[in-house]
Amino acid sequence: MFQYSARPDLLKDRIILVTGAGRGIGEAAAKAYAAHGATVLLLGKTEENLNRVYDEIEAAGGPQPAVIPLNLETALPHQYDELAAMIEREFGRLDGLLHNAGIVGPRTPIQQLSGENFMRVMQVNVNAAFMLTSTLLPLLKLSDGASVVFTSSSVGRKARAYWGAYAVSKFATEGLMQVLADELDGTGNVRSNSVNPGATRTDMRAKAYPGENPQVNPLPAEIMPVYLYLMGPDSGSVNGQALDAQ
Repeated sequence: MFQYSARPDLLKDRIILVTGAGRGIGEAAAKAYAAHGATVLLLGKTEENLNRVYDEIEAAGGPQPAVIPLNLETALPHQYDELAAMIEREFGRLDGLLHNAGIVGPRTPIQQLSGENFMRVMQVNVNAAFMLTSTLLPLLKLSDGASVVFTSSSVGRKARAYWGAYAVSKFATEGLMQVLADELDGTGNVRSNSVNPGATRTDMRAKAYPGENPQVNPLPAEIMPVYLYLMGPDSGSVNGQALDAQ
């Protein structure tokens, strides 16, 4: 497990957007960021889940979060612009962006993978991350030290058979992170890195590995050290790195 102990006020007064914040790793990250002082913007497609996370953050005494229902599979360019305008109006800047939302798609040989399924995975995992990043970059540059964290995978660093669109999307994610990091290098206050969460006890993992005993994998809350590290000032000089949560 990534070794890091975050001080209680690590993210005090920070504004952090988390995609896929309604469950799994996104939910755990949102709660961890809030517990360390951040105002968390909860973005996801299922408002009911986001509202539950909102209530749990408030009940735990965290800063009041914001709920942003947005389906990244169908979001149009103007919706990203409206999101940026809302964040600027309500918060004035953005200090962190965690790209966590993602879908696995069919695990099947390339020959049997439909174009529709391939494009759907790329839309959620890559295109939406690009659109969010490019649209929100001006707000991130208003921070005194902003962090963009992309969610990768072991199959986005060394491909394996039958991981199809998902593996390709994670290679693209690593590429997007690296291009952004190189563009930002030496220019000031925004950094870009990726995290491979590893095998974690989530619904997505259970769907990808139906025969696996989920109890062998850590809970999302247990892999939070690297997510806190990358989002806080202790990683201020870390840019363009591909880290592992486990």
